[in-house]
Amino acid sequence: MSSEAPSSAWICRTCANQYPPTPEPPPECRICVDDRQYVPAGGQEWTSLEELAAEGHRTGWTELEPGLHQLTVTPSIGIGHRGLLVTTPEGGVLWDPPGYLDAEAESLVRETGGLLAIARSHPHLCGVLAEWSERFPGADGRGAPMWLPRRDAAWVLRPGEAVRWWEDRAEIAPGVTLIRCGGHFAGSAVLHLADAAEGRGALLVGDTMMVLQGNRRVSFMRSYPMLLPLPERYLDALLASLDGVRYDRLYGAWPGLVVEEGGPQVVARSAELYRAWLTGTARDPDQDDA
Repeated sequence: MSSEAPSSAWICRTCANQYPPTPEPPPECRICVDDRQYVPAGGQEWTSLEELAAEGHRTGWTELEPGLHQLTVTPSIGIGHRGLLVTTPEGGVLWDPPGYLDAEAESLVRETGGLLAIARSHPHLCGVLAEWSERFPGADGRGAPMWLPRRDAAWVLRPGEAVRWWEDRAEIAPGVTLIRCGGHFAGSAVLHLADAAEGRGALLVGDTMMVLQGNRRVSFMRSYPMLLPLPERYLDALLASLDGVRYDRLYGAWPGLVVEEGGPQVVARSAELYRAWLTGTARDPDQDDA
């Protein structure tokens, strides 16, 4: 990496979270040194939007269903999650932005109505959230509102006037509602789209609940890379936060991970399976009969 400071801000190559502009990069990434994440064996590495562009990173958009687009970065940056753009008559709601932003991504958002709000499921999937905010200032001159849960205030890497704090629920556009579930982080959230899935409703879940390969189950963890389980009391609170929420489809944090229908049943069965193994009530005949 060049020894010169970037004109934008430092980005952690491991988690793709962006930090404020400084002459030198931070000594460590606060996200990665936490017990839920990791610093690679080779040590902390930093980059910038300019450097990623020079390396050939590009963004692409795919329509997943009417009113919902997927944003991906190629080659992937950080943990490779996708962003999701919800288009509404008032403007777009960007969910879990990745760790890279270029003119192509910006153009798509402008073409579909601009940016009304930005939100994320938890601190691991913030990416270049503040960069998006700055590129879409409102009439007051502030950036596009960044909706962040107050319970995760200590994890906000680039605070500013554009931050809108919220508590347990917040409707940020008609039919588009943030719901705090907790679990992975105290402020871990999902985004409820009342009109998605042909009107049956959908949840954008990040990895507050991780949609697993096969698209038939989800899981609940304190840390996925460190394989730390989620205590049962946090699982109970997460499930309770969704009581009365009408949805059928689940969109996960990575491309291709989607439960097309039967979302509540998938969550309930997955929680039952997770709870059984967590509490020791599950039975493995191959071991119990040995």
